[in-house]
Amino acid sequence: MIVSVSRRTDIPAFYSEWFMDKLEQGFLYVINPFNRKQVSKIVLNLDTVDCFVFWTKDAAPLVDKLHILDRRGFKYYFQFTITPYDRDIEPGIRDKKEVLRTFIQLSQMIGKEKVVWRYDPILLSNKYDKEYHYRMFEDYCNLLHNATEKCVISFLDMYTKTKKNTKELGLIVINTEDMVEIARKFSEIADRYGLYIETCSENIDLASLNVHKGKCIDDKLVERILGYPINIKKDDTQRETCGCVKSLDIGHYNTCSHFCAYCYANF
Repeated sequence: MIVSVSRRTDIPAFYSEWFMDKLEQGFLYVINPFNRKQVSKIVLNLDTVDCFVFWTKDAAPLVDKLHILDRRGFKYYFQFTITPYDRDIEPGIRDKKEVLRTFIQLSQMIGKEKVVWRYDPILLSNKYDKEYHYRMFEDYCNLLHNATEKCVISFLDMYTKTKKNTKELGLIVINTEDMVEIARKFSEIADRYGLYIETCSENIDLASLNVHKGKCIDDKLVERILGYPINIKKDDTQRETCGCVKSLDIGHYNTCSHFCAYCYANF
């Protein structure tokens, strides 16, 4: 079993003590977000857990606890998002310079293959225009190229709630031409720093630009970390464009205190 920690909230940033407590207990309960009467007990031990996948915008609270997972023999990797937005978009995130230092520290501790950088989502406005993204993406590549192997990108999906939360920000709809232009430029920049780019849940095919469709819950990366093959299918509960393999998510919606304007997990 691959355990997702978590698409629904930032457990490393806000609930690392809770997570470690549940790990100590050896189990936890997960409520089905679509049927709150359905509660499942999830056993957390080496017989049941192949790998933890941590999703975060700030891993700092969990970093000094990872030795406990290591000592117990648990395997894991991180999907670590760092984007160049100010507090008008991401009001609850620490100073980005500090978060960047945490990213590098984490990579030095556990290995760069286990820290996947997410520049996600890409949004456009008069303030955050293409040139701004190109400049910041290169700055981040310069800082992080020795601390990760790849960058995952996606373009903002304008969910109904996202439209409501961002209506005062003057966001510009990103069309196919924009996507191709941004992907081409990002690919050129990433290549200079020895990084490669994958997309997350995007319909558009950018393979000709050396930007390939990715899977954030990645069986190949899990196999690389474990050192042996696993047999796991594509997750058919996710969007059709999602490449992820099956996992079990242990988070709860409406519990993330980053309060990002584009977020789908607080509603």
